[in-house]
Amino acid sequence: MPSKHVRLLVITGLSGAGKTQALQSLEDQGYFCVDNLPPSLILKFAELCTQSQGKVTRAAIVCDLRGGEFFSSLAEALGDLHAEGFQYEILFLEASDEVLVGRYKESRRRHPLSPGGGILEGIQMERQMLTDLRGVAHKIIDTSNLSSQQLRHQVAEIFGSEQTSGHLAVSVVSFGFKYGIPLDVDLLIDVRFLPNPFYVSELRPLTGEHPQVKDYIFSNPVAQEFVDKYLGLLEFILPYYVKEGKRHLVIGVGCTGGQHRSVAIAERIGVFLQERHYTMSVKHRDAARNRKGDKLK
Repeated sequence: MPSKHVRLLVITGLSGAGKTQALQSLEDQGYFCVDNLPPSLILKFAELCTQSQGKVTRAAIVCDLRGGEFFSSLAEALGDLHAEGFQYEILFLEASDEVLVGRYKESRRRHPLSPGGGILEGIQMERQMLTDLRGVAHKIIDTSNLSSQQLRHQVAEIFGSEQTSGHLAVSVVSFGFKYGIPLDVDLLIDVRFLPNPFYVSELRPLTGEHPQVKDYIFSNPVAQEFVDKYLGLLEFILPYYVKEGKRHLVIGVGCTGGQHRSVAIAERIGVFLQERHYTMSVKHRDAARNRKGDKLK
């Protein structure tokens, strides 16, 4: 019986959310990619990959509503994969109704559930149809505020490297609660209890990456004690995530506007992870948005 050690990624989600860009990113990373594969063929596709004599070790397929009536059998097809011993992951892409409507108007394409028009109705119907599938997804990416290039980079960062058991990639994201909590956060920290540099006039235009802001925050003994205790917690729990086979962990650090406190704490966590040789990245989602007072493009 051929080895079933093939990394299989199923990409699905809302129409217009960026599945094509995600698939292209994976293709650039060496995945064998198939777009719009009917679910009834997924098991056969996986079996063919195992018969490639090691030439195909990573594969990605897109399954979505373009498959029409075939798409309804996706849950059954995934059950068959599991029953046959194949391991797979589901990447679910979504975006807000407003953003999706804008993308459809820009591309002048029709929504697959609204061939006669009514883009918003089609989006809402599709969102409802995909509720159960979203609930079992291993990774959810909201592309509302991502450019195509940013999405491709994020997908490559999460799925691009050969990740095996014993390897964990950690993303640290600072954000402002007034802009909403990132949807894909696994561990959430609220640092709004710390003194806010926003109320210090010379620090207000700066971000938490600036040495003056860092000095202001960490001169507070409460901030230093909190960071020491939280890093101790990470030191304890991260090996257990690795042991359980988790491949990607997202740590969200939030303050009011996402400009000062959350940025400084996220940077400190990033240094900790780097010193321990975790594959890691630190992103500051709202630092520029809060400083400029508008939304990131």
